[in-house]
Amino acid sequence: MTTPSTPPTSAAPGAADPTLFIEGLAGRIEASLDQPDADPRPLLAIVCHPLPTEGGSMHNKVVTMTARALRESGATTLRFNFRGVGQSEGSFDDGGGELDDLRAVAAWAKTQHPDKLLWLAGFSFGAWISLRAADELKAQLLLSIAPPVGRSWSFDDITLPACPWLVIQGDDDEIVDAQAVYAWIESLPMPPQLVRMPGAGHFFHRKLIDLRGAVKHGVATWLPPAAPADV
Repeated sequence: MTTPSTPPTSAAPGAADPTLFIEGLAGRIEASLDQPDADPRPLLAIVCHPLPTEGGSMHNKVVTMTARALRESGATTLRFNFRGVGQSEGSFDDGGGELDDLRAVAAWAKTQHPDKLLWLAGFSFGAWISLRAADELKAQLLLSIAPPVGRSWSFDDITLPACPWLVIQGDDDEIVDAQAVYAWIESLPMPPQLVRMPGAGHFFHRKLIDLRGAVKHGVATWLPPAAPADV
């Protein structure tokens, strides 16, 4: 059962993010649902944040910029905090529980918005979580930003998505080895579409506007038609 603390609609410019709570296996999950900026499409995109133990949350600038780019493309966006982050209950589970969190959020989204296609996006640790869930949740598109290849989490034995898949990676990433990401992509039987961003570090400092453009340009091919205007 969900218990929204405020109506799940976009806040006015400069206002605090609208917050709702979704029931998960570890307790409530704090989330923010935002409506598209223009030309709404029958599309909901869930965006997963980076590593909780290193300060990652749904308010991370890469996460919020990615969500903004998707809203500008016509998507409704749903960001959420993994267990133990912000007002989400529970504690960090090194990927297992966080995968359950995403499952709970996706189940809520499908129940509340059955008319919308589901896209998944994730940054760093969130890219790993969303990749592991994409096939199971039958996502229609997967967006992976700086997937943490070569770090603590295994990319072996993951069922790769059959949907369109876009990877965005900074060439100057100081946390994720960009060359390891490129080698991993080349090893896949059906590699995703890759966007390499010269001069971009892990958190895209001074490159966030470029990231916004890369997301919007990268997903444009797969956008469903805009919803017809009410008459």
